[in-house]
Amino acid sequence: MKEYYVYIITNRVKTLYIGVTNNLVRRMYEHKKGMIEGFSKRYNLTKLVYYEIYTNVQEAIRREKQLKNWHREWKINLIESLNPGWDDLSKDWGIDAEPSSA
Repeated sequence: MKEYYVYIITNRVKTLYIGVTNNLVRRMYEHKKGMIEGFSKRYNLTKLVYYEIYTNVQEAIRREKQLKNWHREWKINLIESLNPGWDDLSKDWGIDAEPSSA
């Protein structure tokens, strides 16, 4: 069964980015290595602080859009409800914490 992930990543100053992917490990590798051009690379968003798993891609996309429309405070409350320390949930996945400078 295919899985889809809605995820929230951040940086040291808690800038938030919400995305959706069908491979969270690969996507976090890409974020941590600076391989994805745009907002997440510009703000060095490499710390996974929240994710949800879906088996239906339309539901995952719907949830991503819903979260993107939430107020920042609501997003923070969601993260802290399951990850009060803002720990990097991908830290034990064998991916370097800092993106490469190359």
